[in-house]
Amino acid sequence: MLLEPKGEINNTHLSGDLLTRLPDELLLHIFEALGQISRRHLTNVSRVNKRCHRLSDAVLYKSILFETPEFHLTFSESLSRRPRRGSSIYEVKLAYPSSELSQIALDAPVAGSYLDPKRSDSLSRTLSIMSNLEKLDISVPDVLLRGIGSLFNGPFDLACLKSCSLFYQCANNAYWDLRENIHIFAHPSLETLTIRRAKLDERGFDHLERPHMTALKKLVLIECDVNDDSLGDLLELPEALEEFAMTQLDQPDPELEQSSDNIGDYIFALQSQAEFLTSIAIDFPTLTGRRALRMRDFAALTTLRINWDYQLFGKSSKKPRLHSVGLPPILETLEFFNELGTDGEVNDLFLALIEQKRIVARTWKTMVVVESEHGVAREMKDACRQAGLQLDIIGAMDDDEDDDDDTNPDHNSTSKV
Repeated sequence: MLLEPKGEINNTHLSGDLLTRLPDELLLHIFEALGQISRRHLTNVSRVNKRCHRLSDAVLYKSILFETPEFHLTFSESLSRRPRRGSSIYEVKLAYPSSELSQIALDAPVAGSYLDPKRSDSLSRTLSIMSNLEKLDISVPDVLLRGIGSLFNGPFDLACLKSCSLFYQCANNAYWDLRENIHIFAHPSLETLTIRRAKLDERGFDHLERPHMTALKKLVLIECDVNDDSLGDLLELPEALEEFAMTQLDQPDPELEQSSDNIGDYIFALQSQAEFLTSIAIDFPTLTGRRALRMRDFAALTTLRINWDYQLFGKSSKKPRLHSVGLPPILETLEFFNELGTDGEVNDLFLALIEQKRIVARTWKTMVVVESEHGVAREMKDACRQAGLQLDIIGAMDDDEDDDDDTNPDHNSTSKV
């Protein structure tokens, strides 16, 4: 009778030994699977021994969401007691809802905490402890603007940061001042940067010490009011920027003060990255064009997306124009977010360009347009067909009249001519 329980104890002990013999990498996979099923169960496992506690932390704290100002203060206190835990964090998202714009929440004391919630640098000090942080997504009230900005002033605590998104909520939906976070453009390891509703005046990166070349590959500006000269100054810092996107509303609110009204100014601002950019998207409906774009220097560009055809060719002028746009040499896809043909002279230039495609744009394969109230002009469809250019019409149903061997009947939201 005594042997049976003894055997059970030995089996349990043997099982425990086998688990402890597993390498950390395999245990991490097991803990990650357990964490997806139940974080509470994983928390219980973390109490088994020091090794399980360390490996469980790597899963439990890999991604952190700060939903309230109070949480970031209590979490800051926790990290100050256990700084090793900060190295387990790879992704942080700060997303206070709009209701948290009130100073009441930001100034609320935390019981037993030595941190002063009125100090705007408390959050930046918390983030600096996260030595392996790779992704940082910030959407908080602008009271924290300057404090978080100091995190990027260097020397860089976030040496592993690869992706960052910045948005500070301002009263009356105003634009926040990008100059307070301008050093994010000097971050050496950052590869993807998204900035929402910021403003930047003509001073650009006006610091005496300019940084070395950075690793930035993708820059996205969403509803920003940015001076084109300053943008050109900032774009001299990346070693090889590959993607650029800029969007703005049809009726910006508040009105833009720093932005240019000419798309050519922004193309010129991108000139320093012309040999590296593979994709440019400028969804900025209010921009016009004074003259045709010259983009022959954009030697790597395969995708260009803009709003209007006259942004590419320039609006009608009193003097006749004998030449058209200079497309990038290896352009494959040209997309317009708005209808074609609103400018008669531009439409004629466009048709002439398509007819000369084999000479001026040999690699051009696809043109993407939207369906207007009157559809896409027959002459445009015919020109594309004769030039061997695929015309994708977003929002158009397949039409038997336009069907030919190239038409794809499986697409009922995009008509291919």
